[in-house]
Amino acid sequence: MDKYTLTQISTLHPSVRLEASQIIQVCNFALKGRAKVRITQGFRSFKEQEILYAQGRTKPGRKLTNAKPGESIHNYGFAVDICLIIDGKTASWDTARDWDNDKIADWYECVKIFAKFGWEWGGNWKEFKDLSHFDKRGRNNWRDLITLKQDTNGYCILKKQYDA
Repeated sequence: MDKYTLTQISTLHPSVRLEASQIIQVCNFALKGRAKVRITQGFRSFKEQEILYAQGRTKPGRKLTNAKPGESIHNYGFAVDICLIIDGKTASWDTARDWDNDKIADWYECVKIFAKFGWEWGGNWKEFKDLSHFDKRGRNNWRDLITLKQDTNGYCILKKQYDA
């Protein structure tokens, strides 16, 4: 796993860091060829979200997100964006390429692995498809997350399963 991915994992909500690390390891093991997975984005602050939301609206460029600050699961550390790193140097968002020649697109191998761990893929969204995005099921409703208290590090305090 590359340093950038490790750094992005360290920004995620503590409850999903180990799982995110395991997912990337399983993906990289499954991709027998030239491609490896890099997490390009983990946690994103409300301020960073505001800047992304402005693009294509009040700032030049194409729209990157429909999520206002507080409406992105990245704002709570339960989402990641990925790319594939080819030969250790070139980033790729090509969802069709089969770099390991096993007759399955490498991207879709990763989609299946994320799903096995209980993560939803933004490529399955109906309106605004986000092919590089994955978020943790059960932790992907910003309306619930925004109501939770935060710990001293700014992460949501999650109720234990036995709490009502």
